[in-house]
Amino acid sequence: MESTLRSRQVRLLIAAALMCSLMLGVAFVVVHRVYDLRGIAAAAPPLSDEQARRQVIEPGRQFIDAGSLQVDTATYVLMSCSGEDLPPYRGRAYLTFEVPSVTQTRAVFADLARAMSAQGWRVGTRPGRHPEGWTLVRNGVIAAYYRHSDLPDRGVLQIDGECRNMNDHQQDTGGFVDISDVLQR
Repeated sequence: MESTLRSRQVRLLIAAALMCSLMLGVAFVVVHRVYDLRGIAAAAPPLSDEQARRQVIEPGRQFIDAGSLQVDTATYVLMSCSGEDLPPYRGRAYLTFEVPSVTQTRAVFADLARAMSAQGWRVGTRPGRHPEGWTLVRNGVIAAYYRHSDLPDRGVLQIDGECRNMNDHQQDTGGFVDISDVLQR
């Protein structure tokens, strides 16, 4: 057994296995540094507070126009992507809107997805816990809409911007801000 482990072929095989492990480890560290918590957007320039806000306001207008949505409420918040109220931050808009009966909702939501796809949005996976909902993505912005779980005659549209606002907002006292008037053209 000892002579088998000392043979030239076995030593080369062990060296190759160790070298592969080393290369895979280095590749993992490099990829992890590039795609850290902020995602690939880390390589993109940071967004100002106003740019982060516009990144979700304009899509909100597009959804309202494309679906002829009758919006009840619309709010905006700048939220941390880290979950610890640290940078980076993203803009997030929440809109509630009227939806038809349950039997018509799927067709209305599918029509909205088609209209937004014509404007360059790509259909993504369904939003969690909302099998009738849709998720659409464009230029790093994610929009998910679905029937409100507590109000059957309302839908929810949530728009998330990119995690590229690096300003420090830990001391901000503001929360959700009404943007209903901003969404009207």
